[in-house]
Amino acid sequence: MAEHEHVKVAVVGSGFGGLGAAVRLRREGITDFVVLERAGSVGGTWRDNSYPGCACDVPSHLYSFSFAPYPDWPRTFSGQPHIRAYLERVADTFGLRPHLRFDSEVKRMVWDAEEFRWEIETARGTLTADVVVSATGPLSDPKIPDIPGLDTFPGKVFHSARWDHGHDLAGRRVAMIGTGASAIQIVPSIQPEVGRLTLFQRTPAWVMPRVDREISGAERALHRALPVTSKLRRGMLWGIRELQVQAFTKHPGELGFVEQLAKRNMARAIKDPALRAKLTPDYRIGCKRILLSNSYYPALAQPNVDVVASGLSEVRGSTLVAADGSEAEADVIVFGTGFHVTDMPIAERVVGADGRTLAETWKGGMEALRGASAAGFPNWLSIIGPNTGLGNSSMILMIESQLNYLADYLRQLRVLGGKVALDARPAAVAAWNERVQRRMERTVWNTGGCTSWYLDASGRNTTVWPGTTAEFRRATRRVDLAEYAVLRPSTRRTAPTAPAEVGA
Repeated sequence: MAEHEHVKVAVVGSGFGGLGAAVRLRREGITDFVVLERAGSVGGTWRDNSYPGCACDVPSHLYSFSFAPYPDWPRTFSGQPHIRAYLERVADTFGLRPHLRFDSEVKRMVWDAEEFRWEIETARGTLTADVVVSATGPLSDPKIPDIPGLDTFPGKVFHSARWDHGHDLAGRRVAMIGTGASAIQIVPSIQPEVGRLTLFQRTPAWVMPRVDREISGAERALHRALPVTSKLRRGMLWGIRELQVQAFTKHPGELGFVEQLAKRNMARAIKDPALRAKLTPDYRIGCKRILLSNSYYPALAQPNVDVVASGLSEVRGSTLVAADGSEAEADVIVFGTGFHVTDMPIAERVVGADGRTLAETWKGGMEALRGASAAGFPNWLSIIGPNTGLGNSSMILMIESQLNYLADYLRQLRVLGGKVALDARPAAVAAWNERVQRRMERTVWNTGGCTSWYLDASGRNTTVWPGTTAEFRRATRRVDLAEYAVLRPSTRRTAPTAPAEVGA
């Protein structure tokens, strides 16, 4: 990294959000930018998560950029290696390599009110930028619970997102902690080789069949020859999921039929009534993310698998003690316990105009105007920010909507001209968040009777978008300057103005 380097835009992260932002910058004619990546290659969560069985639960043709269709997806639901290869291909196709700065973890970002730019300290040096686009993503920093005695465990311990491929599990006693999206892929992948597998289940998951198959050579040839067929396939997948949104956001009672399908899926593989009782959730389906698997339940029914219907509460050497008092011996502990979603570590490293960190600003809960702009942080935008997550569709749709917003944000700065910054008005952020939370009240994520990673420490849902992806696209099509204070070195912050309606 060049000494005293200055760029127009600094993008943080090189997953789908960061690479998408980089492509959009180039399409807007902006080439003065860098992508800061803490690792040594692109890919984000699809680089970090390489555990056995890792795959996406969104169909391949929908889990890819609309501006970078890929006709040769090998399966309807792609595995981690194929998704990571796709992101590498995007970096090459759109000429992003010269902009990538690997091994450049951001240590601190501070808004310089005198120079009207961001000072960025990275692991490889410092630079400044007029605009920062934070695309670190919510699934980037693993979370391991504070378990008493864990430091006394004599065996191997790792998180699913930091899988130790050099450690042989053959014949070992393995404890899997958690029953989320990663765990239901890991369990059937390692069950045949381990000696004993103990699953510590704090909360059972609703699991539906995974309608996955190989995409035939004829289909792929058709998509190559007639790209419109790939677009039609993507559109159909999108439309089906848009129609499902009402049940999640307005009429959770309609999901009862889906619960019956999930119970039948379980009953086909789990014949033991006692095990079925352990695995049957007591909350409405959809409250937590619905998981897809054809092999999870069959694996749990195998003789070398034990299901402990209680979370891990203590470790005594190689003995693992559950909250219900039951014990199990283990040689390896694998944590599938999720990520720092509502308390993202990057927020501790961003210092705004008033000297407070983003984490301090979000102490009462994350909130950002249209999922992008936090008040007091001029010319700073997030990709996959607060309340932009989805419970039933592809996050790539939400990312592309935020890229539209980013593009118009940069156009507004260019039209305004000179040293200028946009700072979201506190009233606009509060009004947007209040409307989002009001819509959230009757969603299955808030009324379904579960505790999920969608909720923050105070029980507020600060992660999920309570509507369709089409609604979000309309809401982020353009920047409304009335929602921002226009800042210049010689002017003061202007008075708040009433913001536009959600979905406008």
